[in-house]
Amino acid sequence: MTAMNANGITIEYEVHGSANDPALILIRGLGTQLIHWPQVMIERLVVAGFYVVIFDNRDVGLSTKFEAAGASDLADLTARQAAGESIDVPYTLEDMAGDVIGLMDGLNIDRAHIAGISMGGMMAQVLAAKHSVRLRSMAAIMSHSGNPDLPQAAPAARAALMDTPEDPNDREAAIEAIIASGQVLSGPGYPTPDKDRRKMAERAYDRCYCPDGRLRQRAAVVKSGNRVEMLRTITVPSQVIHGTDDPLLHISGGEDLAATIPNSEYHAIVGMGHETPASLATNLSDLIGDFARRADGG
Repeated sequence: MTAMNANGITIEYEVHGSANDPALILIRGLGTQLIHWPQVMIERLVVAGFYVVIFDNRDVGLSTKFEAAGASDLADLTARQAAGESIDVPYTLEDMAGDVIGLMDGLNIDRAHIAGISMGGMMAQVLAAKHSVRLRSMAAIMSHSGNPDLPQAAPAARAALMDTPEDPNDREAAIEAIIASGQVLSGPGYPTPDKDRRKMAERAYDRCYCPDGRLRQRAAVVKSGNRVEMLRTITVPSQVIHGTDDPLLHISGGEDLAATIPNSEYHAIVGMGHETPASLATNLSDLIGDFARRADGG
């Protein structure tokens, strides 16, 4: 385990490969931990010539928890924001993007390629717009712009994303909820064997299970609102990757994001849902790595 103090919090992280190679920082999505990156994906990116950095976002895994803030009331926050009210949240996407900059500073990384999934893709958007001098390129995967006109998530997917047992200390109930959520969010083209899904759910629960942290992260996403105008200012080489079978963030979200970010490159992956199973690792790592090399002039 490796941790550092950065941006006023403790961040758990891992590095893979040579620090002499171009840095590539992978950012996880809502409630997921650094262990959810497929090992084969990390290894493939290292072989491709990247110094790969993975980490636990705040409020998840072994990084700092904001337990004093309590559980965010998402329904209330969403309703008040929709009514035009200003809402208070424990932290924002900008704060979370600042964690990445702090991690870079602590690792003596001047500029890095950034690739984020879902909420991590939204953090990547903020980094590209507001910290462009620190980025070599940006990839937003299974993410969107916050455009309120986009289709909403399928009800089952939305429910699965936030499903938690009444008693978070009930290990088996929590593991079953994690498994069920993954099954709903998966895509038909990239299945995960049941035994592998259960093994990861057990590993994730035993490492750290923090459902309130997931609510606080979601509150940061709600607070970010519509990012369209911000996205139009991005000049960093940008790539958008989205699955045709994403039940949480409809494929139109990826199309809209790519159309909004100037000169971005877009890839739709047939059969991909809203998770990063090992079966997707080769395809995803090759898209990320190839784009990053081209952004560096390779």
